[in-house]
Amino acid sequence: MADLKLIILDQEDLAVMSAHLQDAVLRVGDIAYQAQDKRFAAVANRFDWEGDIKAKTQRKKKHQRRRSGLRFERVLAARTLRIDLSKSDDVLSLLAVTFEETDAPAGRLTLNFSGGMAIELDVECIEAELRDLGAAWATDFRPLHKTDRTS
Repeated sequence: MADLKLIILDQEDLAVMSAHLQDAVLRVGDIAYQAQDKRFAAVANRFDWEGDIKAKTQRKKKHQRRRSGLRFERVLAARTLRIDLSKSDDVLSLLAVTFEETDAPAGRLTLNFSGGMAIELDVECIEAELRDLGAAWATDFRPLHKTDRTS
Protein backbone atom coordinates (compact mmCIF):
# COMPACT_ATOMS: atom_id res chain seq x y z
CA MET A 1 0.00 0.00 0.00
CA ALA A 2 1.21 3.49 -0.78
CA ASP A 3 2.00 5.84 2.07
CA LEU A 4 -1.02 7.65 3.43
CA LYS A 5 -1.03 11.45 2.98
CA LEU A 6 -4.17 13.29 4.06
CA ILE A 7 -4.98 16.98 4.33
CA ILE A 8 -7.91 17.61 6.65
CA LEU A 9 -9.99 20.78 6.20
CA ASP A 10 -13.51 19.90 7.35
CA GLN A 11 -15.49 17.48 9.50
CA GLU A 12 -15.84 14.90 6.70
CA ASP A 13 -12.06 14.85 6.24
CA LEU A 14 -11.68 14.58 10.01
CA ALA A 15 -13.90 11.48 10.09
CA VAL A 16 -11.67 9.83 7.48
CA MET A 17 -8.57 10.73 9.48
CA SER A 18 -10.15 9.43 12.68
CA ALA A 19 -10.90 6.09 11.01
CA HIS A 20 -7.27 5.75 9.87
CA LEU A 21 -6.05 6.60 13.38
CA GLN A 22 -8.38 4.29 15.29
CA ASP A 23 -6.25 2.14 17.62
CA ALA A 24 -3.06 4.10 16.92
CA VAL A 25 -0.64 4.01 19.84
CA LEU A 26 1.69 6.81 20.81
CA ARG A 27 4.01 7.73 23.64
CA VAL A 28 3.26 10.79 25.74
CA GLY A 29 6.79 11.95 24.84
CA ASP A 30 5.83 11.95 21.15
CA ILE A 31 3.25 14.73 21.45
CA ALA A 32 4.00 18.45 21.41
CA TYR A 33 2.08 21.70 21.52
CA GLN A 34 3.98 24.63 20.00
CA ALA A 35 1.94 27.60 21.21
CA GLN A 36 4.09 30.19 19.40
CA ASP A 37 3.40 28.42 16.07
CA LYS A 38 -0.22 27.54 16.92
CA ARG A 39 0.62 23.90 16.17
CA PHE A 40 0.01 20.57 17.84
CA ALA A 41 1.98 17.59 16.55
CA ALA A 42 2.31 13.92 17.39
CA VAL A 43 3.92 10.78 16.05
CA ALA A 44 1.93 7.58 16.34
CA ASN A 45 2.07 3.95 15.30
CA ARG A 46 -1.23 3.51 13.50
CA PHE A 47 -2.83 0.17 12.74
CA ASP A 48 -3.27 -0.17 8.97
CA TRP A 49 -7.00 -0.91 8.86
CA GLU A 50 -7.23 -0.42 5.09
CA GLY A 51 -4.40 -2.87 4.50
CA ASP A 52 -5.97 -5.29 6.97
CA ILE A 53 -9.25 -5.33 5.02
CA LYS A 54 -7.37 -5.96 1.76
CA ALA A 55 -5.32 -8.74 3.36
CA LYS A 56 -8.50 -10.38 4.66
CA THR A 57 -10.03 -10.48 1.17
CA GLN A 58 -6.84 -12.18 -0.03
CA ARG A 59 -7.04 -14.62 2.92
CA LYS A 60 -3.79 -13.35 4.42
CA LYS A 61 -3.35 -13.06 8.17
CA LYS A 62 -0.69 -10.39 8.05
CA HIS A 63 -1.41 -7.25 10.08
CA GLN A 64 0.63 -4.05 9.85
CA ARG A 65 1.37 -0.85 11.71
CA ARG A 66 2.79 2.33 10.22
CA ARG A 67 4.66 5.23 11.82
CA SER A 68 2.65 8.35 11.07
CA GLY A 69 2.94 12.04 11.75
CA LEU A 70 -0.08 14.07 12.74
CA ARG A 71 -0.29 17.83 12.98
CA PHE A 72 -3.01 20.36 13.67
CA GLU A 73 -2.55 24.01 12.70
CA ARG A 74 -4.27 27.17 14.02
CA VAL A 75 -4.37 25.78 17.55
CA LEU A 76 -5.19 28.46 20.12
CA ALA A 77 -4.99 26.28 23.25
CA ALA A 78 -4.29 22.68 24.24
CA ARG A 79 -5.39 20.78 27.35
CA THR A 80 -4.80 17.25 28.52
CA LEU A 81 -7.30 15.24 30.52
CA ARG A 82 -5.97 12.46 32.76
CA ILE A 83 -2.60 12.44 30.93
CA ASP A 84 0.57 12.97 32.98
CA LEU A 85 2.96 14.79 30.64
CA SER A 86 5.89 14.01 32.96
CA LYS A 87 5.52 10.29 32.14
CA SER A 88 6.95 10.48 28.62
CA ASP A 89 7.09 6.68 28.18
CA ASP A 90 3.40 6.12 28.95
CA VAL A 91 1.54 4.75 25.93
CA LEU A 92 -1.81 6.14 24.80
CA SER A 93 -4.26 4.23 22.62
CA LEU A 94 -6.27 6.53 20.34
CA LEU A 95 -9.95 5.72 19.91
CA ALA A 96 -11.20 8.65 17.82
CA VAL A 97 -10.70 12.28 16.84
CA THR A 98 -13.81 14.44 17.10
CA PHE A 99 -14.75 18.08 16.49
CA GLU A 100 -17.32 20.28 18.20
CA GLU A 101 -17.98 23.61 16.52
CA THR A 102 -18.16 26.57 18.91
CA ASP A 103 -18.15 29.71 16.72
CA ALA A 104 -17.91 28.63 13.07
CA PRO A 105 -15.41 27.77 11.78
CA ALA A 106 -13.74 27.62 15.21
CA GLY A 107 -14.23 24.76 17.60
CA ARG A 108 -12.72 22.10 19.81
CA LEU A 109 -10.88 19.07 18.44
CA THR A 110 -10.64 16.17 20.86
CA LEU A 111 -8.27 13.24 20.63
CA ASN A 112 -10.03 10.56 22.68
CA PHE A 113 -7.87 7.83 24.20
CA SER A 114 -8.72 4.66 26.07
CA GLY A 115 -9.07 4.97 29.83
CA GLY A 116 -10.98 8.26 29.60
CA MET A 117 -7.85 10.22 28.64
CA ALA A 118 -8.05 13.02 26.08
CA ILE A 119 -6.31 15.97 24.49
CA GLU A 120 -8.50 18.96 23.67
CA LEU A 121 -7.41 21.54 21.12
CA ASP A 122 -9.18 24.87 20.69
CA VAL A 123 -8.77 25.71 17.00
CA GLU A 124 -9.57 28.62 14.70
CA CYS A 125 -10.72 26.07 12.12
CA ILE A 126 -9.98 22.49 11.07
CA GLU A 127 -6.58 22.36 9.40
CA ALA A 128 -4.58 19.18 9.82
CA GLU A 129 -2.36 16.64 8.11
CA LEU A 130 -1.81 12.91 8.58
CA ARG A 131 1.19 11.43 6.81
CA ASP A 132 2.94 8.08 6.95
CA LEU A 133 6.62 8.50 7.76
CA GLY A 134 8.11 5.24 6.60
CA ALA A 135 7.64 1.62 5.77
CA ALA A 136 5.05 -0.58 7.45
CA TRP A 137 6.02 -3.43 9.75
CA ALA A 138 4.24 -6.68 10.50
CA THR A 139 2.47 -7.28 13.78
CA ASP A 140 0.79 -10.41 15.08
CA PHE A 141 -1.73 -8.35 17.01
CA ARG A 142 -4.95 -6.92 15.58
CA PRO A 143 -6.88 -4.56 17.86
CA LEU A 144 -10.09 -6.13 19.11
CA HIS A 145 -13.33 -4.40 19.91
CA LYS A 146 -16.38 -5.69 21.76
CA THR A 147 -18.30 -5.72 18.47
CA ASP A 148 -15.72 -7.96 16.75
CA ARG A 149 -16.81 -11.53 16.15
CA THR A 150 -14.66 -14.26 17.67
CA SER A 151 -15.59 -16.91 15.09
